[in-house]
Amino acid sequence: MSSIRFMRTFVAIARLGSFSEAAESVGLTQAAVSLQMRSLEEEFGRVLFDRSGRLALLNAAGQELLPEVKALLEHYDRIRQPRPPAGQFVGQVTIGAIVSSMSILAKIVSQLKEEHKELGIRLVSGKSSELTHKVVRGELDAALVVGTGRRYPGSRWTMLYQEPLAIITHASMRTRNPQDILARHPFLRFDRSQHTGRQIDRVLQQMGIVPDDFLELNAIEQLLGLVRHDVGVTILPLLNTLQDADLSDLRVVPLPAALGSPTRDIGMIERRDNRQQAITQELFEQYAAMLLR
Repeated sequence: MSSIRFMRTFVAIARLGSFSEAAESVGLTQAAVSLQMRSLEEEFGRVLFDRSGRLALLNAAGQELLPEVKALLEHYDRIRQPRPPAGQFVGQVTIGAIVSSMSILAKIVSQLKEEHKELGIRLVSGKSSELTHKVVRGELDAALVVGTGRRYPGSRWTMLYQEPLAIITHASMRTRNPQDILARHPFLRFDRSQHTGRQIDRVLQQMGIVPDDFLELNAIEQLLGLVRHDVGVTILPLLNTLQDADLSDLRVVPLPAALGSPTRDIGMIERRDNRQQAITQELFEQYAAMLLR
């Protein structure tokens, strides 16, 4: 089935825009990818790429062929997938999750794989924005990410839970006035390249505060650790996985009510054409059920 393999490589090139990146994606050398595409062009009787520049860009013929190739591959994958026994999941699924959602997801996946022996699930951790784009590009079947309000063509996002934003200080902090806390102490920022960090920055702007920035990290647990050591103060989402022990030596100060109780929203994003929606839906429902326990 060499033509099927060649078409998968063709789709990878179209997605990544580079023979070298596509080669890494499909586990081949760049020379092998070039040879495959030459063979595919001979088989289809037309040139598919604009080779005038450094990027591997589809020409008009390649663009016209791309949706047909994708549809053929999806149909091929469906017919080669054996029908599972009633009540059983089979096949391979790749799911992404932000770090704070991974522990619960991993427990659910472990149990699901124990119950469905023919099911393979690979978990991938990363930043919310990176995981979102991997789902949109078809590199992940679904992911638990931070909701931004943006909608991507061909995908859907479904709310799973919300985490309120709050000011976090060392337990020894005497004042509970949000303005005094944020204006008079070193501020530990969450990464502003991520939606949560930008959301926190908007909160500060709404409060009219220009904080004394000390450092910026993309790790909630590390920021909490620094506050626990009285390095500074921060604004963070209160993770749904936090226990009372996790907040020892810390004080949670609510944001001013005038801000409208901002939250970080966590949900699942997946492509609408995801062939494993029954599995991703099961993961979603089990995660939601665990939140109620």
